[in-house]
Amino acid sequence: MVDRDMNAVFADGMFANAAFLFPGQGAQYPGMGLDLLDSKGVKTLFTLASEVMGQDMEALIRDSDGETLKRSDIAQPAITLANLAAAAGLGERGIVPRLCAGFSLGEYAALVCAGVITPEDCFRLVKERGRAMQDVADRIRMEAGGQDGGKAPGMAAVVGLAPDRVEALIAGWKIEGLYGANFNSPKQTVVSGSAGALEEAARRFKEAGARRVLPLAVAGPFHSPLMAGAAAAFAPALEATVFKDPVIPCYSNVSGGLVGSGAEAKALALRQITEPVRWTAEEAAVASRGDVEAVLETGPGKALQGFWRDAGSGIPCYAAGTREEIEALAGGF
Repeated sequence: MVDRDMNAVFADGMFANAAFLFPGQGAQYPGMGLDLLDSKGVKTLFTLASEVMGQDMEALIRDSDGETLKRSDIAQPAITLANLAAAAGLGERGIVPRLCAGFSLGEYAALVCAGVITPEDCFRLVKERGRAMQDVADRIRMEAGGQDGGKAPGMAAVVGLAPDRVEALIAGWKIEGLYGANFNSPKQTVVSGSAGALEEAARRFKEAGARRVLPLAVAGPFHSPLMAGAAAAFAPALEATVFKDPVIPCYSNVSGGLVGSGAEAKALALRQITEPVRWTAEEAAVASRGDVEAVLETGPGKALQGFWRDAGSGIPCYAAGTREEIEALAGGF
């Protein structure tokens, strides 16, 4: 067994004015986080994750191809491990979060950093969450054979319309099976729905002024009521987990605001599966605080930096997912 005390992972540091933003599913790539394994804290996390998952997570991340890593039951534990590894690497170099937030799946790493859940419970939860979501996605694909010409429900990115405009259009159209899913930035909103609903909505969004409507290569219609089966399957694992009150500010995808208590965090974690990610609201709340000097995308990928740039904040946003990026930040601060 390994040391589960996060004091052994997140060291006390001098730089305390950074917001940690953790990426979600879609940010994964083979080999992510492995360059940080020279760190004792990161090794602790990999050992713990491997115990919980019942497989060697270092080998999984190293040897899996991109297609394998897309599966929710594999991607979710792997990305969460990479996110926490990046946070541990930052902490060991003296950079700790003043506050934290996570995009969709990334919220679980944020809950760890905020002291709401333990790393062990985090890995158990994302294991069950990923499995539940993949099971529903697989079932949806199988059931789609006789509907919408055999096309399964999914997601599409609407580019060039403001999020509130997209939300208002969806409410006004009342297209059955169409939902706002991810309010990513002032320039991009992702919608979920049945294949027929997405096709009809794409036509209407373009007529309303959208520059593009891009189907996404995802396993299912995430963050919509179509994932209710996944929420039901995940609920027992969530209910059995202890959620403590945050020790640093932590923001919610569902509300777009601060999480007030452990009980609220648990309730929001269940709702998050079927409700939209209000990332634009979270970004605005973080930017308006007045006590944040930098924002760090703490984990793989660059998507959150793009969303932050589109939001127009003057607070700089940096990549912090690799050893090279983290060492550059530590030297700069």
